[in-house]
Amino acid sequence: MPGEAVAVYALTPQGATLGRRLADALSAELYTPLALAEANRATGFSSLPSLMAEIFQARSAHVFIAACGLVVRAVAPHLRGKERDPAVVVLDQEGRYAVSLLSGHLGGANELARRVAALTGGAPVITTATDCLGLPSFDVIARDLGLAIGNLDAVKHVNTALISGERIIIFDPAGLLARGVDWAASPEDLPWDAPCLLVDWRERGLGPRHLALRPKVLAVGVGCRKGAGMADVLDVVRAALAAKRLSPLSVRVLASIEAKRGEPGILEAAAALGAKTVFFSARELGAASPPNPSAMVAKHMGVSSVCEAAAMIAAGTTRLLATKVKSGTATAAVALDV
Repeated sequence: MPGEAVAVYALTPQGATLGRRLADALSAELYTPLALAEANRATGFSSLPSLMAEIFQARSAHVFIAACGLVVRAVAPHLRGKERDPAVVVLDQEGRYAVSLLSGHLGGANELARRVAALTGGAPVITTATDCLGLPSFDVIARDLGLAIGNLDAVKHVNTALISGERIIIFDPAGLLARGVDWAASPEDLPWDAPCLLVDWRERGLGPRHLALRPKVLAVGVGCRKGAGMADVLDVVRAALAAKRLSPLSVRVLASIEAKRGEPGILEAAAALGAKTVFFSARELGAASPPNPSAMVAKHMGVSSVCEAAAMIAAGTTRLLATKVKSGTATAAVALDV
């Protein structure tokens, strides 16, 4: 995924003056050709395409004071997909127009274009259909609510339905959405070929126009042998999730015993899942009442359960969605946040 820092690029003396002002306002780094760098407190470059190869995916957003065609040619070889590309905004050297060129929704280029235009006194140029009509886009709604998109290709179907005024049916058992057109009591109420939105942590069969948004509501407790690798931990976590058809995109946290805090396999597995980590003391774990205590675990860890107890405590519940699943090197159990 792109990094956090914003970069501003200017190619002419007039553009560099504007670029310095924007970079200061956006807490961004300014890049200019070498001949303009010292006078504008900028980082100099000799080739924009070469610079893009080096840093394009390392930044969260790019603001170019340059011609759109030049920018397109420079960034095109480095595009990976709308869910992964950083925002790109292009404006003229007088700051009259700030064009949202790439990743308008998920990358935030639409918002950035508005911000840049406000700084220059110009006009934002935004061409995404939902924004033109003043309607919310479901990918933006998902991003703002911290929901993972399970099937990105389906975003266009529900957004198109929204634009055309077509009826959209929503299944949202946790009530995470502030708005809806029609609400379904169960997934079985969702017509197979209609535009539908499911806000759910469970994996279900999806129709061709069903968009699945995954809330981060699952706590996965894990235990592992010393030195277990990321693949070992991920395999058992995915097995526990699959046992109850739970989405990996809904994993909020991996939880374990304090003694496992430094295990690279757990830390790397959490990063791969986009989850946080939390570690509990043996005393804290001992206060839980897991369904499958183990004398062997008690012998080695000083508590009769690690994965089940950790999942329950992390989720704040006494119930498990998935009880302990074991592999040769790791264990996992899953609980739903209360």
